[in-house]
Amino acid sequence: TVSQDQLHHGTVLFSRLFELEPELVFLFQYNSSHFSEVQDCLRSAEFTEHIRKVMTVIDAAVSSLDSLSSLDEYLTSLGRKHRAVGVKLESFNTVGESLLFALESGLGDAFTSDTREAWSLLYASVVQSMSRGWHRDSQE
Repeated sequence: TVSQDQLHHGTVLFSRLFELEPELVFLFQYNSSHFSEVQDCLRSAEFTEHIRKVMTVIDAAVSSLDSLSSLDEYLTSLGRKHRAVGVKLESFNTVGESLLFALESGLGDAFTSDTREAWSLLYASVVQSMSRGWHRDSQE
């Protein structure tokens, strides 16, 4: 399953994300260094940690399917943080596309239309909470 190798699947997700929105790589700065090449970013220890965090949030969302509202405060805060570093709200959609791409790559034939729909609904719930946080700072 995808959760068995989070780093690999997270790297697939972010590789696809940077393919679809290459300008996003410039949002990642660690210790005042900027990445001009996607592969340099993907291979950095700091970005590897970011991948692990993202995959942990995805895993938490899956584990909390029956009580996704328990993650609402955290996801709202995460939305605020993403806005603060310059992530555009529209990029959440591209992340969703990239997540589905990574899942399809990892699951192969097991990634059915029902599986796609279930993941799309889960991700939409996550983005709904994050979007509230993203908008919150602009309304205050």
